[in-house]
Order: sequence, then structure tokens, then C-alpha cells
Amino acid sequence: MASESAVPSKYLRPYAERSWLSRWWVRFSQQTVGRVIYAWCRVRIEGEEHIPLKGGVLLASNHISMLDTLLIPYAVMETRGMQIVWSPAKEELFRVPVIGRILLSWGSFPVRRGRGDLRSMRLIMTLMRDHRVMLFPEGTRSPDGRLQKGQRAVGKFIHHARPVVIPTAVSGTNRILPKGALLPSFRRPISVRFGPPLDLQPYYDQPDSKQTSEAIVQEVMQAIAALQDAPPADGASRPH
Repeated sequence: MASESAVPSKYLRPYAERSWLSRWWVRFSQQTVGRVIYAWCRVRIEGEEHIPLKGGVLLASNHISMLDTLLIPYAVMETRGMQIVWSPAKEELFRVPVIGRILLSWGSFPVRRGRGDLRSMRLIMTLMRDHRVMLFPEGTRSPDGRLQKGQRAVGKFIHHARPVVIPTAVSGTNRILPKGALLPSFRRPISVRFGPPLDLQPYYDQPDSKQTSEAIVQEVMQAIAALQDAPPADGASRPH
């Protein structure tokens, strides 16, 4: 796996296979990020029971704030046990010392934007087959919080790797840390909502084509939009 990415091999191991120091750092940073998030805002996590504990899983989410890249993996580790949530992220984030180190240790890896990064694409599909992967199908943060068009490449990844696809909706993070903001706002509500797995088998029976990839990503985006519009689940939500 390490040969497919420029990321150091020590960061490409599952949590259980890492050194005690690496596991300590992941747990420490997860708890620290949790304390910071709770100090900033009121957090609600819903639908975590939909996330399988084994096998390939794709968490496909809307993207409205840089905080999403920390909040979603944190929500998974907080509710489903310590595990790595792999995700591509723009190179610039890894130049921020503390955030870059946390992202790497939690499973993020840098991707060059604006041009084909074949190594990262191959790595995404490899990870999707057996691990938990987080992707933002929109490709970048929404400038106004509204759901944007999903990228066809995400549909292609899904068609090739065939993970369990969990639609995910984040809300409120753009009010905590809006795009372009340097300082956060405090004590605002935010939520992460995980939906039930999507049934994409009919698309897997179709040939690998642009039309198939487009249809898959449209289905994913519709599921994310439905989660955004749904009211909080009675008894299933977890205020923190």
C-alpha cells in the first residue's frame, strides 16, 4: 500500500497494527480534538449504528467547513471505537503543523488539486475495498453551505471498489469556522448524521462508463440531500 502514495508507510497502517506510541497519539489527539469541539459548540451525532465495523466503507459527506475533516473522523472514533478513517485532503492542510500531524495520524493523505493525481486515486480505491474512507463528493467546500454537484470520479471509485456507502450530512460547521475564517465562533450547534447504507447493486451490474459513474454519484448526492432535510431522529440522536 505504501508504494501507491508519498505518505510515510507508518501512517498507512490500521490502528491495531500501529506502534504503541502511534496508537497513543491517535487516542490523545482524538480526545483533545473532542474537548476542543465540545468547548466550541454543541455536538449531535446521529445514525452511527449504520456504520459497519468491518469491511470496506465509504462515508460520503457534504463539505461546508475545514472543521468537517476533523469532525467526521472524530464522530466515528467517538461512537464506533478507535479506528482509522482514511481520507484525501488538499496539500495545503498538511503545511499547518498541528492539524497536518493529526490529519496524517488519523488517516488523511495529501492530494494535488487541479490535476490528475493517479497515485492518490489508486490509493483511494485500494483503501475503499477493506477500510473506512471519507470523501467529499463535491470536491471542495461549498461557498454558501448549499449542496453542490458531485464529482463523477467518486461514482467511478464506488463502481470499482464497491464499498458499503454511508451517506453523511454535516450541518452547522460553516457557522463555527466559515470558509476563509481564521477564528471560530463559539457555542453554536453542529451535527453529523449518518444514513443507512445505499443499495447500489443495480449500478454494479452495469458497464463501467461515464453514465454509470454519473448515476452513482447522483444517487449519493440525493441521499445526502435527504439527510440534510430530515428532522432529528427521535431517540436515535446523541447530543454531546
